[in-house]
Amino acid sequence: MSFKETVRRNKTAIVQTLCGDYNLILTKVDEKNLITPREYRNLKSINKEDVEGHVIRLVDTLMYKGEDSCKAFLNLLQTDADIINTFPELKSMQWNDTSILTKPVQACSVDVSDDLPPESKRPNEDELYELNSKPTGLCVIINNENFKDRKENKKRRGTNKDAESLADVFSWLGFRALMCKDQTKDQMEQALKCFASQSDLAQLQEFNVEEWSGSGFTPLQEAPRHGDAFVCCILSHGGKGVVFGVDDQALSIKTITGTFKPTAQPTLTGKPKLFLIQACQGKQTQRRVSLEADDSHSPSIPEDADVLVAVASVEDYRSYRHVIDGSWFVQSVCQQLKEGCERSEDIHSILVRVNNEVANKEGSVEHQAVKQMPEIRHTLRKRLVLSPHRN
Repeated sequence: MSFKETVRRNKTAIVQTLCGDYNLILTKVDEKNLITPREYRNLKSINKEDVEGHVIRLVDTLMYKGEDSCKAFLNLLQTDADIINTFPELKSMQWNDTSILTKPVQACSVDVSDDLPPESKRPNEDELYELNSKPTGLCVIINNENFKDRKENKKRRGTNKDAESLADVFSWLGFRALMCKDQTKDQMEQALKCFASQSDLAQLQEFNVEEWSGSGFTPLQEAPRHGDAFVCCILSHGGKGVVFGVDDQALSIKTITGTFKPTAQPTLTGKPKLFLIQACQGKQTQRRVSLEADDSHSPSIPEDADVLVAVASVEDYRSYRHVIDGSWFVQSVCQQLKEGCERSEDIHSILVRVNNEVANKEGSVEHQAVKQMPEIRHTLRKRLVLSPHRN
């Protein structure tokens, strides 16, 4: 049986036992470097009425880290004198024999030399992105509301609600929220290049950049600087794999994400980059369907690493926006961020809930019931946990 499985099988008993002195076990786990400083701070912020929930979070965190962490945790529970004296119940637990699993060899169609150092000499990287900068980073919002040449849907009503909701929630999460309004395709491309290269105020003035102040957007007063994470939100019309400028010219999502590759911008190397795209990805309409009841440790990284793209709709299909309340997708993202980040959940788990929430919504277009299915794709190498910044 693996070490992780041993923890899993004994989880209920472990949790019930460790609730007796949560601070002791948290201190011991921190002393042994089984959790990161950030995880320790999050787990230490405890409401005494919910000790069990915090012990569960601690055990889940260690299980998520994998075999080595689970092995060290089990060893701590069975050998540390303070823990044994404080929790004598641990002696009676049936741990079962554990053995190190044989590491499988990954088949590959191309012969390559891994050139990896021995397992014991590889750096012990945390499985959580460290977000220590203040502010956490930039949240850039491109909000295209007024389209120039469209006979229909010339104005994207409700998009300002989305922009404000995004700015509000990401400011709450410690980001500087900046917005460019009504950009052509070329302006979008150039503005994103300026943000990527941290251009000065003079270069950004032509894009009329505004910053969220807590109650609204005001002219940008200070040049942007990258932190430990980057967020880009595009609110516009779109087509398959593209978003449109207000001149109806297409800019590919690949071009948008490629602007922030670390090969061109080393300040973003190894840092998470999130792209939230509120735009149709085609003209087809999602129909309803009935459900049947059914009981790396290398010193280098790929240049496409650390990117997450969440799009309001899968390719070829429409996305929907309320003219007052904003879009289904963005409003769900903001609400789920508020709830999930309070619980220290990672961004992927939060966005999976967004997928489910939006998928359960239903609207009507020309008396026909319509659905929407967002899509997440990413190359994140670690868990990304965003935390509220309290004043």
